[in-house]
Amino acid sequence: MSREQILIVDDTPTNIDLLTAALEPRGYEILAAPGGEAGLKIAAKALPDLILIDVVMPGRDGFAICRELKADEATREIPVLFITAKQETASVVNGFRVGAVDYILKPFQAEEVVGRVETHLKISRLTRELQRKNAELEDEVTRRRTAEDARERADARFSTLSAREAQRWGLAGFIGQSGLIRKILQDVERLHQFANTSVLITGESGTGKELVARAIHHGSPRAGAPFIPVNCVAIPSELAESMLFGHLKGSFTGATSDRKGWFELADGGTLFLDEIGDMPATLQAKLLRVLEDGEITPVGAAQSRRVDVRVISATNADLSARIATGTFRQDLYFRLARFIVQTPPLRERPEDIPLLCAHFLRLFSEEMGMAPPALAPDALDWFSTYSFPGNVRELKNLIERALIASGGKSIERKHVQVSVGPSAPAPALEVRPAAPSAASLPLNLEEAENVLIQRALEQTRGNVAEAARLLGVNRSRIYRRFPQGTES
Repeated sequence: MSREQILIVDDTPTNIDLLTAALEPRGYEILAAPGGEAGLKIAAKALPDLILIDVVMPGRDGFAICRELKADEATREIPVLFITAKQETASVVNGFRVGAVDYILKPFQAEEVVGRVETHLKISRLTRELQRKNAELEDEVTRRRTAEDARERADARFSTLSAREAQRWGLAGFIGQSGLIRKILQDVERLHQFANTSVLITGESGTGKELVARAIHHGSPRAGAPFIPVNCVAIPSELAESMLFGHLKGSFTGATSDRKGWFELADGGTLFLDEIGDMPATLQAKLLRVLEDGEITPVGAAQSRRVDVRVISATNADLSARIATGTFRQDLYFRLARFIVQTPPLRERPEDIPLLCAHFLRLFSEEMGMAPPALAPDALDWFSTYSFPGNVRELKNLIERALIASGGKSIERKHVQVSVGPSAPAPALEVRPAAPSAASLPLNLEEAENVLIQRALEQTRGNVAEAARLLGVNRSRIYRRFPQGTES
């Protein structure tokens, strides 16, 4: 630890020697200046812990030197003690007026000088410590205020997104009258009463899993708190723990300030973990611990923090298969899947397609400032028979694109354009089977029905719902005929 420095400014060498002899044995480092100008230069360069100044010196006196020291921001806080033979009250008052903290009269006693110096150095240390603590407190207040402002902005942003999405999709997008949709609505209504229950939503991509999660959140007592959606696939592995649980300043390279994670941002509300099946295995164990204890530990923190968060997760992956291969924890699955909601693919609820088409036409027309155009019969027929590998999300995209292509006029089949990705199979646009000739069918009625069902299944690539629609029969009739080897 470096020694405290004391600067003595005096034009009399004897006084400097006496003061040095009194102070140096106490462990102080002594700096000496033979006059005021030299004292100012040394003070500006060395920034000593305390300055002793003789009042009467050639040129500018000690008062002028002290006044200049206090005018300089770098030396303003250094305590100054005057040493002088003058005992007039006016001189003492003037010394305090220009910024000195004490006045030592000549001839001085060594013990008095040491006592005064030690007292003012201690006061200076305590003052600096108090200033440091105050600065830390101000930083903490600023940090908390900034974090709170950030949270309020995040809450507002997520609330705005939630409200906009809910408005855009109706009751969380559940447009339809099919039994499958009614079942989902019943599940959502039931889950409103159980605001702490973890929910796992399963279904293909584009079936509205996040919308189910939003509907569960906004109808629950947690609706006034944030809904935080997180895509587990998009989390960088090296930042995953920090993004979920937060971190403290300096806990890793680049951590320039404390930061709340998604769990803290969602405190009191809902954290939606989409594509949970792709969460890294190392993070799964930490997530399980949080779900069980209700506490998070930010990166770099020694103490855990309690959070009140409902976790809703979603996946389009087969978690049972991933559990079997060891890439997903079974205990985490049981903790996440307290209740399971399955979102059906659009091909399983074809009766809802006309309603969805009308809904999206109205929605996009309003956004574009036009009246909703009609959907021509040939276009509606195509929508009703298309398999929609991208589900509702694809239907929404097709409607918006067709509305633009039609220029706001009646939407015909030619306006419906299907985009096929580089790895996606081209959809079958002609799915209606050709009418079989009577000569090609068996005379036995049951065998003829089997042939028709088989052809319909081949034409629809094993899609039972679509085959049933083509044949005009109930799906159960096909399942009775072909209980094995069909795809749903």
